[in-house]
Amino acid sequence: MKRHVLIGSAILTLPVALVLSEGREARVEGDDWPMFGGRPDRNMVSAEKGLPTEWSWEPRKNVKWAAEIGHETTTYGSPVVAGGRVFMGTSNSKPLDPEVKGDRGVMACFSAADGAFLWQAVHEKLHPGDKKKAEEVDYPEVGIASTACVAGERVYYVNNRAELVCLDVQGFHDGENDGPFKEEKLARKQDADVVWILDMRKEFGITPHQASAASPLAVGDLVFAVTGQGRGVASGKVDNPKAPSFVAVDAKTGKAVWQDDSPGDRIVTGQWGSPAYGVVDGKPQVVFPGGDRWLYAFEPATGKLLWKFDCGAHEKPKADGKPETDNQLVATPVFHKDRVYIGFGEHPDVGGSESPGCLRAIDALKRGDITREGEVWRVDGANFHWTIANVAVHGSVIFAVEASGYLNCLDLHTGRLIWRHDFLTTVFGSPLVADGKVYVRTGDGEVVVFAASKNYKVLARNKGLPDLGQGAVIAADGVLYLAGNARLYAIAQSK
Repeated sequence: MKRHVLIGSAILTLPVALVLSEGREARVEGDDWPMFGGRPDRNMVSAEKGLPTEWSWEPRKNVKWAAEIGHETTTYGSPVVAGGRVFMGTSNSKPLDPEVKGDRGVMACFSAADGAFLWQAVHEKLHPGDKKKAEEVDYPEVGIASTACVAGERVYYVNNRAELVCLDVQGFHDGENDGPFKEEKLARKQDADVVWILDMRKEFGITPHQASAASPLAVGDLVFAVTGQGRGVASGKVDNPKAPSFVAVDAKTGKAVWQDDSPGDRIVTGQWGSPAYGVVDGKPQVVFPGGDRWLYAFEPATGKLLWKFDCGAHEKPKADGKPETDNQLVATPVFHKDRVYIGFGEHPDVGGSESPGCLRAIDALKRGDITREGEVWRVDGANFHWTIANVAVHGSVIFAVEASGYLNCLDLHTGRLIWRHDFLTTVFGSPLVADGKVYVRTGDGEVVVFAASKNYKVLARNKGLPDLGQGAVIAADGVLYLAGNARLYAIAQSK
């Protein structure tokens, strides 16, 4: 492991609203959902009340609004909600601004009240017209796959060009131009106000593999991101093993504070998971899912390694020494008290319907290489197929989905299966626990609602929202949000 501290020893100051008690922050009713997973611990649980159990498109029932967006969004990014605004990464296949032409990556901002389009950031494709090169990092029509992170007056995301971007949440609607991009003075209100951009290809020499999808995490003065470093499609190898996989940058300037290249040349394919943050035994940790199948926990302010865990350790190597499966850490780790929960699985493009996966609980109190002594429990093999989703920890149970189409309710302390539901179709998106219910989206456009309980009970099956495929459901300010392949939906109980 090689760690490079670039700007002294940063002091991580934590606003009261972001200090996590025993690994997570208590949520309140009527709260925002400002980042992937809702909070830095990435646990898919909300304290929202009064959320609908059933809805329909025809006849219209409990659909607050629907906003047009581009294609290819649901299996990649999710909407986030903060300050009365909804942010969603998408493409320009269905232009929000008719003056913007061609294939682009788009981060769009909508009004949470009525779905009105407010403004957008538009990014050129890396290799326009060259499909072979585009397949490496910026596939045609995919747009922005990263879920945004909102902190205060700033919104952060990784765009289709492998750039970490910081925007002003108000755009030019506040009549001000923030940041160094002063050429924007004549920009229109539908254009984004760029504060800074960190080009990770240019600055760090990374080579992303099939899109940059990780969601950044802003805590205190720092923004943490998985760079997307991966194997080149053409070369079949990690072209620059010393390029960092994980970075922490100054939230105000976009300058690197520390970086880490631990996965090196061992990256299986690419890196699409996102970092998580928790406080364990009174000390903060930031955990990154590495493309080499290891989890890495660091001291957030300095990048000092606290512990690491080999998530492929349970597999038996093949005769040629290669891993038993192509499983990777596409899922995002979740903190709960002194443990980290993480699913293991294949990239959706190559994963078989019932390929073996793994779900683990890891002791985050330990230090060093904790592969042997850090595993609290695991469920693997035929008992748990591959997954790319976050888990939801609720009370004494954990809800976890398998891509082959199952929702599992497990005992939080032992991993023992309590009940299991078969959707008879694929499930990629994370389950959401809110208002005493569990919401799960399926590959055939259905949202199934369960009781958030040890007692198995299906409450509703919602189907009929147009172009609704894979993805997650999120909850904010009394509203459910779902991003489809052509629309962003806001679902709320009719008054």
